[in-house]
Amino acid sequence: MDDTIKSFLTEKVLLAGSDTLPPEVESRLELIRRDRVDNPVIFVSYGTAAVISGADRTVRAIEEFLEESGSDAITVKARCDGPADYEPMVGIQMPGKNRLLFRNVTDEKVDSLLNSVFHSDIPADDLVGQAGARGFVKWHGITFLSELLWYALQKRVVTESECWYTPENIEEYIARGGYRSFVKTIRHYTLEEVCDIIEKSGLRGRSGGGFPTGQKWKSALNTSSNTKYLICNAKESDPGGYTDRVLIENDPHRVIEGIAIAAYGTGATSAYIYLRAGARIAQRRLEESIARAREYGLLGHNIFSSGFNLDITVAMEAGAFVCGEETALIGSLSGKRGMPEIKPPFPAHSGLFGKPTVINNVETLMNVPKIMSHGPEWFRETGSENSSGTKVLALGGRTVRSGIVEVEMGTTLKTIFEEIAGGVADGGELKALQLGGALGSFIDPEMLETELDFESMASAGAGIGSGSFTTIGDDTCVVDLVRYYMDYLHSESCGKCIPCREGTGRMSEILRGITEKPDDTGEGTLERFKGVMQLETIAEVMNETSLCGLGQNAPKPFLSAIKAFRDEFEQHIFDRNCSANVCRELRRFVIDVEKCTGCTACASRCPVNAIYGTRLQPFFIVEDKCIGCGLCYEVCKFSAISVK
Repeated sequence: MDDTIKSFLTEKVLLAGSDTLPPEVESRLELIRRDRVDNPVIFVSYGTAAVISGADRTVRAIEEFLEESGSDAITVKARCDGPADYEPMVGIQMPGKNRLLFRNVTDEKVDSLLNSVFHSDIPADDLVGQAGARGFVKWHGITFLSELLWYALQKRVVTESECWYTPENIEEYIARGGYRSFVKTIRHYTLEEVCDIIEKSGLRGRSGGGFPTGQKWKSALNTSSNTKYLICNAKESDPGGYTDRVLIENDPHRVIEGIAIAAYGTGATSAYIYLRAGARIAQRRLEESIARAREYGLLGHNIFSSGFNLDITVAMEAGAFVCGEETALIGSLSGKRGMPEIKPPFPAHSGLFGKPTVINNVETLMNVPKIMSHGPEWFRETGSENSSGTKVLALGGRTVRSGIVEVEMGTTLKTIFEEIAGGVADGGELKALQLGGALGSFIDPEMLETELDFESMASAGAGIGSGSFTTIGDDTCVVDLVRYYMDYLHSESCGKCIPCREGTGRMSEILRGITEKPDDTGEGTLERFKGVMQLETIAEVMNETSLCGLGQNAPKPFLSAIKAFRDEFEQHIFDRNCSANVCRELRRFVIDVEKCTGCTACASRCPVNAIYGTRLQPFFIVEDKCIGCGLCYEVCKFSAISVK
């Protein structure tokens, strides 16, 4: 650590006591932020999506190029700031010029790209656009990032950034205004005033329920106890949900600052970050950032002589879906089996180790520093009447563009799907949207004008959930997808309450029965129909009697799917057919004898020997033996095999 920079940032910035800093201080902060650079800087996005796409190889190729060419350029592993399908992304900052952003920069593209940019010959291939600040030289004929729909239609509060920076670098974070809200809070506000500000802002929990954050904080603050805890829930259980992980990877210090302010406002002196298992990059950045914050005196005992003490611990979850529920999370964190408990008492009154405990998710806490900096009225200016602020979404499924986006509450689903995500990939048609992952609802295309806020989504019979926003194309079988979700939820049920344990199992069994090859005996057909008739009743009982949110919401995918796609369910039940050709055991493959040449390719690949014939003569498929794997269809070079 550079003690000179530490002293400068602490005394001249954090403890300055003024929102406006002297010009000489701002000038030095520009250098720390790399707003002004003397040598070229190459930023390589380095999150989970980037690493999977080969960012490590890209970094090595860049470093080898710079070493061989004798360049004085600097390589920086930075945050991710664009669609996931653009990874690995590379930003190049030439001295005095706007920063250029390139997509899909694999290691074999590095030499050509850097050679071209260093000689001011900008390649059009893989160029996304440019970004810069006042006083920088523009690149002529190159689109600004702010003009692209992906960036232009977002409202960035939680994900706000001055393009790219090193996530765990505390000097850069402070130079960008970080931790000033926290220091201002502990020096100038009482605990009650902090809770009042958050309540007036209208901030609501971003994990799905939408409970007013200020009320939760006040409930814990007003509960008498010598010890109180704050937990940042970064469990993020839902398949398709990855907003919390990306937010932590991109801005770990903002998470820590939000936790610190929340802990102060609720009277907590110990905080835990309950992190999703396997989130290795997020874990490393959090632990390194916490260590750096402690070195700067932002954590520990008597922080900046305020009398406030705080310690933050990163705890890795046990890997169970149900541990995302508050009481199960508390049980897991205290060393017990993660199982939901009956409420009341609520965690704000009796939580971890029997003490008052506030639990907020990552996105909720990351809004807090901005609210404390700009005031509650500023936050209320964004969003809808009863849903202030923004919402971070994880776009996935059959979209043209996928990744993390942040939109203003009240934005229509149509805007998000058609303009930001780019619609269905490969020219397909939209069958449905699904929000909230395995516990979410299906949104019919006719409901695309629905606004994304807590009230509008509830009126539409859906919810925002964890923020996963999945596009389902016409090549997806909704029945099979619901079956997959129910199988998953059954395997993740803790088994404590009968409605959830038995209900998910029975629903999974019934759905599996209508997506698999039917039993043609009269008894099998009768059982299938009896089970189907029970589905809606089981779903209603689970919703009304389950102990926790998992069991209560587990029927949601089915109930919303049967409402919007009843004809697809009836097709599986009565016609024993899957129009999307996804349910393998309901597919029927037929060989056209006019096209078949008897090459034997299909017969040799069939894993169950269901294809018979004589070489150079038409072959045929025995339906009773066929398992619908489709290998024959894939290997036929003469288009002689079709799906019925």
